[in-house]
Formats: sequence, structure tokens, C-alpha cells
Amino acid sequence: MSFKIAIIGAGSVGFTRKLCSDLLKVPEFEDVEFALTDISAHNLDMIAQILRRIVSVNRLKTRVTATTDRRRALDGARYVMNVVRIGGLEAFATDISIPLKYGVDQCVGDTICAGGILYAQRGIAAILDFCKDIREVAEPGALLLNYANPMAMMTWAAIDHGQVNTVGLCHGVQNGHRQIANALGVPMEETEIFCSGINHQTWYLDIRHKGRKVSREALIEAFERHPLYSRQEKVRIDVLKRFGYYSTESNGHLSEYLPWYRKRPDQILDWISLDDWIHGETGGYLRYSTENRNWFEQDFPRFLDEAGGQLSDYRRTDEHASHILEALETGRVYRGHFNVKNGGVIRNLPDDCIIESPGFVDRFGINMVEGVTLPDACAATCSASVNVQRMGMKAAVTGDVELLKQSVLHDPLVGAICTPEEVWQMVDEMLVAQAQWLPQYADAIPAARERLAHPRVKTREWAGAARLDVRSVAELRGKAAARNTGAGHGPDTRARG
Repeated sequence: MSFKIAIIGAGSVGFTRKLCSDLLKVPEFEDVEFALTDISAHNLDMIAQILRRIVSVNRLKTRVTATTDRRRALDGARYVMNVVRIGGLEAFATDISIPLKYGVDQCVGDTICAGGILYAQRGIAAILDFCKDIREVAEPGALLLNYANPMAMMTWAAIDHGQVNTVGLCHGVQNGHRQIANALGVPMEETEIFCSGINHQTWYLDIRHKGRKVSREALIEAFERHPLYSRQEKVRIDVLKRFGYYSTESNGHLSEYLPWYRKRPDQILDWISLDDWIHGETGGYLRYSTENRNWFEQDFPRFLDEAGGQLSDYRRTDEHASHILEALETGRVYRGHFNVKNGGVIRNLPDDCIIESPGFVDRFGINMVEGVTLPDACAATCSASVNVQRMGMKAAVTGDVELLKQSVLHDPLVGAICTPEEVWQMVDEMLVAQAQWLPQYADAIPAARERLAHPRVKTREWAGAARLDVRSVAELRGKAAARNTGAGHGPDTRARG
């Protein structure tokens, strides 16, 4: 088979390498073209070198092209993968730091909450440009596989306003599935799951081990007795007890989508763990991303050398992309959990929203399992987020500042902490700080800047309840070496308030 796969944001070097390596494990895909594009010529050159080395060492016919000209990369593409982070770490830093001034302590800030909603404003402005190019120069009917967060709002905008066939992809369901199997002490391949909801708030509605249903009581017991999960997943376990269903998302992610666990600074540490960033650390994903970027920059020669290994030794991951393309092109059926328009698939969520739910892929496309009804508590939590997502998505498309502020105002965690006046000023401050990535708000920025010259509410400089410093590459290497020798497994207690 010979077709073109374009990857926008291919300078996300590690993730792009994973996606392409997965695709190369499909025998029929040896003759495809990977068309890489990114605004960073430096990062683009690094990933192109890595992929070309993989192709050369394994004597494949695969073509690897790289260009900063997006339309050139998209020209004739049958599949397009979007893995961008608009604004990079510079904008991401303000997604975390500005809300902290108003008392909003986020772990990740990439889905909803103040950071996630502003992230959507940057990303949607860009994805609509991507969609315009796809409509104009890609292969007719091209499929956009969106990996970029905030998943729901980005995918929603691409479908409704970009008018491109789009599916959103995330690995949260697989990671949670793996964790559940570990908690139960059984192999992952012996467990089956049915998971449904919205991205990052998807619920394991049915869990089976060797065909037998795992009860709520058995699942709670398994997590509470686990030596790691019992301290790392306190929010998820508490929600499991109260809702009766386990959530896909990590402790840190889930804690910032709900109004109950991060609203009182003196109680945040009661609900999180500092073993790893994902369990609730203030700005944890920003620190993790910064450290990884710095490490990769210094260790690129080693990563390039590792690309010289044989693909026969590479184990294909459970990222959805390669499996979807394999099913569409070969007819080999694949079951996964996909982000698509609801349209009645989940009966008690709005038809227009983006859901994450089970589906099957074959030559006829992505076919969703219909007729799902979420438990009331799960549906209520999802619905609160959907309303925020809808307003945030519409604001990003139209440049409506008032609607943007209303979206942030209705966010569950922000609403538990901030007054309306604080929300209005916080959004103004974020708009001004991120103006270069927000073309749709260009006319509104001067007024926001003028309002900030005469602030109506006081702010404070606050690092958050559990902020850790970015580690040097030398520190990271030392920690990795200690881990490899069996030392250094204890929790990180470097929190500072």
C-alpha cells in the first residue's frame, strides 16, 4: 500500500517517533510516506533524522519528508495527525501561573479549568487553519486524527467548524485498563472493559476478568490494598466509592475537573501524591514537559543512536492511530475507544457534544456502539464539563470575550474558588499574556490591557500547594540511574507552597 500520512506538530519528537514506529509494524504500510511538518525547523530536523535512520536500518521503502510548509506536507495526504501544542511551553507556563494568582491550583491545565479553556482558544484558532488546508489540498475525504488537547473542544471545532472528518484519540482508557488489571493482580489481556463518557472523564462501566464481572466492592478493595495506588490515586478511589465507577484519568487530572478536591489550599496535599507529576503536583505536567525537552535536547545523539535498532525488536503500542489505519486499509477489525460526536450514542449526554466511547473500525469506517446510558452521577459530572466545553469552543471560533469569560466562570474548579470579578480579571490577564497566539481576540486585547491598568481585585504571588522545581538534566540522569539500580523509589517531598 502506498499513501501519505501527514503529521502536524511532528516536532513533538518522542510521540511522533512512537506513532510512526507503530505504523511501520503493519507490514502493508512499508511503502507509505510520512510527511512531517512543524513550525520549528530544529525539532523537525531531529525527528526526520530519527525516522530516516529507522527506515534505513530496517531497509524499508518508507519515505520521510519534512517541511515547515504545512500545505506542502498536507498535499495529497490521506491521513492527517495533529499533535501540536500551540504556544509551546511559553504559553503553557501562563496557563498555570496566572490562575495561581487567583487561587486556582492546577496539575495539568490542558482539558478544562482556566488553563485548559485558554489552551483551547490557542488550539482552535490553529486547527481551523489546518482544516482549511486539509479541505483544499489533502486527499478528498481525508481523516484527521486529533491527538491535541483539549481533546473534546479541539475535535468539536474541527468537525463543526473545520468541516473535516475527525476523530479524537487519547490513551487514557488504555492506561486505566492497565492500572485496573495491575490492581486486581491479573494480566491485562485477561481483563475486558467497557468505558464511556467524555475525554478525561470516561467511566469504566463494566469490567470483566475471564468473562466474570468485577464488582464495585472488589475493585475498591483491590485499589485500597495496593501499595502504590492506595496513596497515588486518592481522588480516583474516593470518586469510585461515591459514584460506584472508576474514572480513566489520573489523580492529578481528575482532581482539577471537579469542584471538591483542590479548592482549599490547606487540603490539597491530603488528596495528592508527589511520587510523580501525574498524581496531583501543582503544574506537574509543565515541569515534566520542560524537563523532557531539556533532556532530549542534550541527549539527542543517544536517541538517534537508539533509532538504529531493529523494528523486529520494537513492541507496537496501544496508541489507537496505527490500529485505526490498519483497520481502514486492510479490513482487520479493531475495537477501541474514540472521541466522536455523540449523536445519541450516549443517551443522557447532549447530541452535539464530543464523547469518548467504544467503537469498531473496519473498511467501512469508525462504527460506534450505541445506546449507552451513563449512571446519573457520572452523567452529571460529564454534563457540567460539556457545558463549559461548548461555551469555550464557541468563544474560540467567534472571538467572543464575554462567552469566554462565562465559560471560565462555569468551570467547576474555578467556580468553587473565584468570584465573577476575579474570573473576569483573570481572563483579561491571560488574554494579554497570550495575545500572540490568539488572533481571534486581536480587537479585544487593547481593552483587556486597559482594564488591567486599573485592577478591581487583588492577586497574590503563589507557587501553589505542591509546586516542585524543574530538575536539571544531570539530576534526571542521576534519578534514572538510581531507579535502574533499584534505589530512589520513594516519594518526592520537594513541595513548596
